[in-house]
Order: sequence, then C-alpha cells, then structure tokens
Amino acid sequence: MKIGIVAPARPITQDIAARATAFAAIAYPSVDLVFHPQCFTSDGGHFAGSDAVRAAAFLDVANDPAFGAIWFARGGYGSNRILDAVIPKLGPAAAAKSWLGYSDMGFLLGALYARRIGRPVHAPLVADIMRPNGDASITRALGWMVNKDKRGLEPSIGKQPVAAFNLSILTAMIGSQWLPDLADHVLMVEEISEPLYRVDRMLFTMAQATQLQGIAGVRLGRIGDIQPNDPPWGEEPEAMIVRWCAEMKVPYLGRADIGHDGDNKVVPFGHI
Repeated sequence: MKIGIVAPARPITQDIAARATAFAAIAYPSVDLVFHPQCFTSDGGHFAGSDAVRAAAFLDVANDPAFGAIWFARGGYGSNRILDAVIPKLGPAAAAKSWLGYSDMGFLLGALYARRIGRPVHAPLVADIMRPNGDASITRALGWMVNKDKRGLEPSIGKQPVAAFNLSILTAMIGSQWLPDLADHVLMVEEISEPLYRVDRMLFTMAQATQLQGIAGVRLGRIGDIQPNDPPWGEEPEAMIVRWCAEMKVPYLGRADIGHDGDNKVVPFGHI
C-alpha cells in the first residue's frame, strides 16, 4: 500500500521522515511511505512552502490513484489557507482515500467530510513519531490505514456517527462553508496550549453555533499544556463543558481518549 504524505501547514525534518519510514518498514513491511518534497520546504519561517506550493503538493498526492491514503505530516497553522484552492479540484481518486491527521488538519478533515470526499480520520500525524509513546501512536494510524485495525479506535465509539476536532479549529470553522453537518453525531473536542478563559470562550462559540444544532452529544478529550491565567481560573475543563452542554441543550457524554499527545486515539468521521 502506498501512503502519500504532505504538509499543508508546517514542515517536518528529514529526521522525522527517516524515523517514520524505518519504523513502518519493520512494523508494516507492505507499506510504502512516500514523502512529497514539499514536506521539507520552508516559507516565511512557519509554513511548509507558500500557499500555492502547499496546495499544489496536496493536489498532486490527492488526485493520484496510486496512493491509497493521505497521511498528514504535521499540524501547526495553515491548512485553512488552501481550502478554496484544493477542495473544488479533488477528483475521483481523492474520493477513494482515507485522510489522517488532527490539530490544524481538522480544517481539511472537516471540509472533506462536508463534501463526503473519502474517509477523514482524526488520528496521529507522522510527526507524532517524535512524541513519548510515538511508536504506539503511529502504529494506531498505520493500523487503521492498512487493515482498519480497531484496536487503536477511541473506545467510546459505537453505533452513532462521530467527529473529532481541536476546539480552536472547530470554532474557527463555525459560520463557514467548510463545517460539515454534524446532526446526530457525537462531537469530540480537545485543545492544547490555551489559557482556560479562552477554552471557555471557545465553548461559548460552540454552544451558540446554529450549525451545530442537532448533535447527539459532546465528549471532552484532553486539554493539554494549559497556559496560566492571571488571576487563576477557578473552574476545571470538565465543569466548563458540562455547563456549556447544558446551555447547548445536548448531553455531555463523558471523556474521550484524544489529545495532542502520544495516546491520541483514532476517530473515523461518521460511522465505522
């Protein structure tokens, strides 16, 4: 199986690619990881190439029928800037693929799901090989891509359709054409490197969004690397989301095993 790797936001290093390739060669010898050269390009000190370069690389791999899946290299910021350039140009080959990533890649996963293009999956990124428990992390992603191995799935997934997002990405998509219809879905959210007042503000946006009316419930993933508040914030994340779910008039369903860490589980959008 050929898996195409692109970086719609930030670049990765050759060391990351080499480590992921070496691990895949041992754990999944039938897999051929193909890194687009764009993954190692830098533009403006942040992006993996200009918007045009990132869009062109994405379309190169997405519309190539030789690739059975697209695995995003890294998150960061930037994939939203290429949505208009790439989503309308996806052809039949793109519809046959799985698309794996999380964090900033939620922009692409959401846009793909909104148009029912392929199978978007909230799952570990290639660069997660460098995290603690990185080998186990990318094993979950590869296991799903290669043989739909359910052992890496988020354990609460059942008969209801699901979707998972970084909370800041979800709230950035609200009001746009790219947010999918999530009626009857269980929505899982997680966040990283924010003070809790900002998390509360994003939960307000989620709770008030008319586009999210009709969801079946909400699960809370990990809120990691919480930044300090001055004065200190006096409410825990789970209490916050319980309060906002009541405002939203949807059930809070408990925790989800997702987050910006090596334990991040696999969440295929929709039904399994």
